[in-house]
Amino acid sequence: MIMPLAALSLSVILGAAATDTVTLVDGSAVSAPILKETAETLWLDLGHDVIAIPRSRIESIERAESDEQTDPANIDEHALFRTARSLSESVPKELAKTIGEAVIKVSTPSGLGSGFIIHPDGYAITNAHVVQGETKLKATIYHQGEREFKRNTVDDVEIIAVNNHIDLALIKLIHPDGDPFPFVFVQGIEELDAGQDTFAIGNPLGLERSLSRGVIATTQRNFEGLTYIQTTTQINPGNSGGPLFNLKGEVIGVTNMGIPMGEGLGFAIPARYVRDFLRNNEAFTYDKDNPNSGYDYGQAPPRMEFSPPPDLDDKTSS
Repeated sequence: MIMPLAALSLSVILGAAATDTVTLVDGSAVSAPILKETAETLWLDLGHDVIAIPRSRIESIERAESDEQTDPANIDEHALFRTARSLSESVPKELAKTIGEAVIKVSTPSGLGSGFIIHPDGYAITNAHVVQGETKLKATIYHQGEREFKRNTVDDVEIIAVNNHIDLALIKLIHPDGDPFPFVFVQGIEELDAGQDTFAIGNPLGLERSLSRGVIATTQRNFEGLTYIQTTTQINPGNSGGPLFNLKGEVIGVTNMGIPMGEGLGFAIPARYVRDFLRNNEAFTYDKDNPNSGYDYGQAPPRMEFSPPPDLDDKTSS
């Protein structure tokens, strides 16, 4: 049963442990776990009932410490990424405050891109083309202050593995103070639908901390033997390597390209490719003495005619 806001008779409702507190514009407050959020409405779980509160009636939200469960299947010494269970939906505005610290800027002498941290030890994902041919990297990390993010530069960045075929790279940041890094969850089981809301955080054209919103246009767009998520979320140069999120705050893809002069045509590498790359990253180990390490098979030269190439014509065919 969903209880309308007008049915509340108490200004404060005490919920279970780890409750959120929602203060209304009239000064009253409701304390209960947030069940779901959209841009227009917030739902609170009172245990015996659920109440729906329009955001226009909300003055502020004080959130409890997260009790979201990390999937134990991926907590071991070999797992470089984390998946989660029981994540509730929210809105990009709120999610950006909680997961934005895990999104980074990756800089090289020749350009910059984006990335995201997947492990507290500083392992992060970006695009292979962001680091291709480079040996010197640095990253900018961000800390959420009272009003805005504060930036810090990490000069100690190591390239761990590069897979040019799917355009993914694994890098590792060393925290200047030795602290663990905030990280984001990678979607464990693919749940993608056309029309699903998405958002990206990155550094398009060097504009740090830019958030763009959109929807999934199709989940299976094929390019050169790989499938991509096509999204209306704006993707521009500098977004490369950044995360594409769902409304649970999970990484569902890695933004890697947009179509020039094509508005609303952005593409992301699905999370299933990311998981596979990370589980097998040793096969793509980076050689620090060879910035082009790894196999990158180029396109074969095109055939101009249907007949055999002259070099292979030994005159034996009839």
